[in-house]
Amino acid sequence: MSQAAADAAFSKGLEGIIAGETSICSIEQGGLFYRGYEIHDLAQNATFDEVAFLLLEGHKPGKSELDRFKAEIRKERPLPANITRFLQESGPALKAGTAVPMDVLRSAVSILGHTDPDCQSVAADANLRKAKRLLAKIPTVIGQMQNVIDGRPLVAPETGGDPALDHAANLMYLMSGTKPSPDYARVIDVSLILYAEHDFNASTFTSRVIAGTLSDMHGASAGAIAALKGPLHGGANEMAMEMLKEIMHDVGEAGIGTPKVDDWMHRAFETKRKLMGFGHRVYKEGDPRARILREMSGTLTRETGQSHLYEMSVRIDDVMQREKGLLPNVDFYSATVYHSMGIPHDLFTPVFAMSRVAGWCAHVMEQYANNRIYRPRGRYRGPTGLRYEPIDRR
Repeated sequence: MSQAAADAAFSKGLEGIIAGETSICSIEQGGLFYRGYEIHDLAQNATFDEVAFLLLEGHKPGKSELDRFKAEIRKERPLPANITRFLQESGPALKAGTAVPMDVLRSAVSILGHTDPDCQSVAADANLRKAKRLLAKIPTVIGQMQNVIDGRPLVAPETGGDPALDHAANLMYLMSGTKPSPDYARVIDVSLILYAEHDFNASTFTSRVIAGTLSDMHGASAGAIAALKGPLHGGANEMAMEMLKEIMHDVGEAGIGTPKVDDWMHRAFETKRKLMGFGHRVYKEGDPRARILREMSGTLTRETGQSHLYEMSVRIDDVMQREKGLLPNVDFYSATVYHSMGIPHDLFTPVFAMSRVAGWCAHVMEQYANNRIYRPRGRYRGPTGLRYEPIDRR
């Protein structure tokens, strides 16, 4: 490729570049579709277990298929002994802050590959089995990790939770030892549906790049987790909550619905501070998932006596739209949803990962099925024409 052609093809961050074909997900302005099903339709009428089946097995399940799928997942929930030891050994680093849950989750997924009988195979049937094991075990890793952080005994380690609970409810049980109410279980279930898949986002693209080399699924998933950790991707929900906490500290609860919040925002604008949870590289007319989460946030914060968080969020949302033309993305209102449910803030992104692993694994399998290794070019901007004179080595 000539330099002129390379310059013409250049797109920083690959924005607007079509990097591959997929039948898993499509994004349109104001619309998100998983295998042809619109996200509001799925959030209202499906469960996460059904959506995970849809993504991994490629079609809407029937009753018997769903029963079989859920039984397969529940069977795979318990953790092998080496993962349990790793989590317990990671406790001091987690408590000291030298490690964060996303670091430990990434390493745990990599270690899981050592004990998976199909780890080195990229055959389609082996990959589907590995995808189900990852889907089953990642929530158990997250829940038991929180028990280690809190200094509590592990919850039902022999079964990986309560076999009577569905995927989302079992996560809440694993994290706390308390079974959630049906309403709370449904809220977390819907949030997992919203996070399950999103086209060639940074973490999914990472997983496809790794799979494109014919590396293994555990490696691709660990790489995806590393990408998701970043505050410009999955870590944005944690950062959004930190912003809300900072504003609360600065203006006080009495100042939530007043111009004090506007003043805080204007100071942030003046210092060019990046405010997390707003804007999206693809959605220019608003993230359809954010509308669902905004409604959930309003309901939950009222029920838990934290409506001031919702009022503050709405005011921030209004200022961002009015003065910057930016709409909230999925991460902004998910912060108050998860906070209201008592999920520790540093588990926000791991919970995102336990949902998105369904999408990652679907993409990894799709990549293997029609593979071409990714090999983009870089636009060179360094010096040219230099000569390397021999060094006097005497």
